[in-house]
Amino acid sequence: MLNQIIRFSIRNKLIIGLITAAWIVWGIIELIRLPVDALPDITSNQVQIITVSPTLASMEVERLITFPIEQASANIPGIKEIRSISRFGLSVVTVVFDDSRDIYWCRQQVSERMSNIKDVIPKDAGNPEMAPVTTGLGEIYQYVVKAKAGYEKKYDLTELRTIQDWIIRRQLLGTPGVADISSFGGKLKQYEVAIDPTKMRSTGISLQDVFISLEKNNHNSGAAYIEKGPSLLFIRTEGIAKDLHDIENIFIKSSASGTPIYVRDVATVQIGSPIRYGALTFKDQGEVSGAVVLMLKGQNASDVIKGIEVKMDQIRKTLPEGVEVEVFLDRTKMVDRTLSTVKKNLFEGALIVILILVFFLGNLRAGFIVASVIPLSMLFAVGMMNLFGISGNLMSLGALDFGLIVDGAVIIVEAVLFRLHTNKQDGLLLRQFQMDTVVEQSAGRMMGAAVFGQLIILIVYIPIFSLTGIEGKMFKPMAQTLIFAIIGAFILSLTYVPMMASLVLPKQLKSTKVSFSDRMMIFIERNYQHSLERIFTRSKMVILLTIFIFICAVFTSTLLGGEFIPKLEEGDFAVETRVLTGSSLNTSIETSQKATHLLLEKFPEIEKIVTKIGSGEIPTDPMPFEASDMMIILKPKSEWTSAKTFD
Repeated sequence: MLNQIIRFSIRNKLIIGLITAAWIVWGIIELIRLPVDALPDITSNQVQIITVSPTLASMEVERLITFPIEQASANIPGIKEIRSISRFGLSVVTVVFDDSRDIYWCRQQVSERMSNIKDVIPKDAGNPEMAPVTTGLGEIYQYVVKAKAGYEKKYDLTELRTIQDWIIRRQLLGTPGVADISSFGGKLKQYEVAIDPTKMRSTGISLQDVFISLEKNNHNSGAAYIEKGPSLLFIRTEGIAKDLHDIENIFIKSSASGTPIYVRDVATVQIGSPIRYGALTFKDQGEVSGAVVLMLKGQNASDVIKGIEVKMDQIRKTLPEGVEVEVFLDRTKMVDRTLSTVKKNLFEGALIVILILVFFLGNLRAGFIVASVIPLSMLFAVGMMNLFGISGNLMSLGALDFGLIVDGAVIIVEAVLFRLHTNKQDGLLLRQFQMDTVVEQSAGRMMGAAVFGQLIILIVYIPIFSLTGIEGKMFKPMAQTLIFAIIGAFILSLTYVPMMASLVLPKQLKSTKVSFSDRMMIFIERNYQHSLERIFTRSKMVILLTIFIFICAVFTSTLLGGEFIPKLEEGDFAVETRVLTGSSLNTSIETSQKATHLLLEKFPEIEKIVTKIGSGEIPTDPMPFEASDMMIILKPKSEWTSAKTFD
């Protein structure tokens, strides 16, 4: 069957040429569509249930919220594990499912249990909610909202947080691929009624009276409508408080003497903020507001960020004067650095393979026929990656070995050259049908060896598919991509390579000239033959030496270190800092500001430092008050003065 395919390819060059052209067009289209990221998403298939309860301590949170949620979720099919964090005012329960389960099916199952849990949890303890459909690598875009120089007094933390929540966040939520926006830092605006107990006792007003009055006097109501001629007049009353003055003038009740008592008589109405669980600082300039953009699971990070940047350009035009948005973390930078590393490795690897092929084959045309298999097989691999949902990243593309890919093509082209050299007549020009016959016979004779060699390579990678969990997610894309490329090279070796060999290889060879490549191969073969003869006479020594080398290799391997993922220079630092357990939020802010000031003063390579302290509005990664992440953003290497390397 293989010989028939080779014969068809050689005798129908136009058809194979058209198929190859279609192959290239299809591959380029798939290459444009290929999702690109820095590393594969190795996070587990999970659903998080978040409950905010500002009035409960950690023990009550565990007993009243976390434990009931864990108990209700325990019987969902496909669960691998349930883990939780119970902290003052916060419960985060993470339900991990098998990777085979659809994430939306998992969320549906959890949602059904949540409706029952709400009856078990005390009414005022909190309302369990599911976290957005994102992953541990979903934090793709982070920014700060701050006042420009000279406007610091006009925009305090409350105003900045209000701008973030009501202007920036609301517009970003419509961006394709964005799961949610987790606001970070600043102070959430609240209308606060600070009751004076002395005034309340003197007027005979209870706390319940104030609550009831505020509730009843702060809503709109409506009735039906009145027909007046051809028109309708809708009946409604407006009672929602619009500002602090309206809240102050809410009537509570009359005193014993008939004097009306208002909210302003027993309380101070002011702008306040709820209990804060986190903060955000910019450089050593103090607190700011900001947010983390969470990407929807399974989306292309590069495409999502492009949409965010387009939307952010529009948002900047709607911001109040004196307010600016500054991005400090963008996944695109990391992806670009990774891609540059991958491109460099692929280019250097391909160049080395091409030079070696041309050098050892001794024929420039033959070398480029074999080398052309590299991009063609890569295009096939990219198309299959899209089909199987594999993204282009450091693991899937960076591990490609071009020497393995061109193995079959090298065998066939070398066999054709050997046949031409051994049967050549000086100055004789072969006709095309004679050249076709030579290529057909040579390729057909050696195709078995080429297939056998490629099958061995494929078998070597099969054990990788037995990996599960994080290991499988990390290394399976590498094996799949390489297998796709080898399969593409195998198809090309049967069709494209014989067709090109019959067309491109020289049909006239001269026997008088011996090339440098020929002399080198003769030298290597002569010395190899001599070495084999000596080895056969000392077989016992060779076996003992092999065993000794194997033992040394095993011993040496036990001393080697190991890394789960390849070392990648991301370009920035993420430094986790901690103060003493039990420290307040203000203490963490002051300490981080001191550390930031020292770093900026000592290292001119640092462009800016943004510190995230505690938890954000959506606490998918809840940290205590004493913990913070210091994002140290560096300048380009060309601007470094006191350091030369990233380390």
